Amino acid sequence: MRLSSIVCLAVMLVVLSPATTLADKAIHARLRGYNEVPAVSTSGRGMFRAKINNDATEISYELTYGPLEGLAMASHIHFGQRGVAAGVSAFLCGGGGKPACPPAGGTVTGVIVAADVVGPAAQGIAAGELDELIEAILRGVTYVNVHTDKHPSGEIRGQIQ
Repeated sequence: MRLSSIVCLAVMLVVLSPATTLADKAIHARLRGYNEVPAVSTSGRGMFRAKINNDATEISYELTYGPLEGLAMASHIHFGQRGVAAGVSAFLCGGGGKPACPPAGGTVTGVIVAADVVGPAAQGIAAGELDELIEAILRGVTYVNVHTDKHPSGEIRGQIQ
């Protein structure tokens, strides 16, 4: 193998290594009713913004939403690709040790650590597996939604990018 090929391979390995993709990685999702499965016609909107810290031991987040047609009951990160309803991985509000969700709309902030990951075990993410959740986030197969009393399966949803 020529020296230039070896150097090129080494550079690719450094660029593609998980450590460089995780360092203070910013993620976000725009939540709309049309993104729900099945789609929901609602005036509700939302924005999820978060950062994965340098050593991938926590995700700090801010979720803002409103005006919803129902009263917010819970919000989660789910492990599922676009167009699929899937299992809960972590609570953002309304359970799992997180604060109550502002009923009509507002902002919730918090931090997700390994102890906050609840699964879904049936989909291969066991409780506490923050590294698995972060991998799913980076692969584009997680979404955030807000569940309301009017739309218990979810009123607004957005794929995390």
